[in-house]
Amino acid sequence: MTKPQESPLKSKTELKRVYRATLNSLAGLKAAWCHEAAFRDLSILALVLLIIAFVIDITSLSRIMLVASTLAILVVELFNSAIEAAVDHTSLELHPLAKRAKDMASAAQLVCLLNLVLVWAMVLLGK
Repeated sequence: MTKPQESPLKSKTELKRVYRATLNSLAGLKAAWCHEAAFRDLSILALVLLIIAFVIDITSLSRIMLVASTLAILVVELFNSAIEAAVDHTSLELHPLAKRAKDMASAAQLVCLLNLVLVWAMVLLGK
């Protein structure tokens, strides 16, 4: 059996790999901020909610739940935007599978936003 070829784009050393991965991640955040209005809107919402989460008097566990559910909306939006970009790169032609992929990614964000509302409501109303 032959050894699989490694990508020439992958770094060889651990430190170099971590450095490049960090630069790629920062480029991804910048691209999301520059090209995705939904990401900008959710980032502003997340910033406000995170400030509130650290100002209100709640238990550490409740604060962790608020922070995690808030950051999750940004993670899911990054995946949603990545799926949309990949589908659009493949073809701008209307296709049922492309629509399904985009709709499912959007549905993931909806579920995540519903989770955000439920977690915040349970923590704030359960005091």
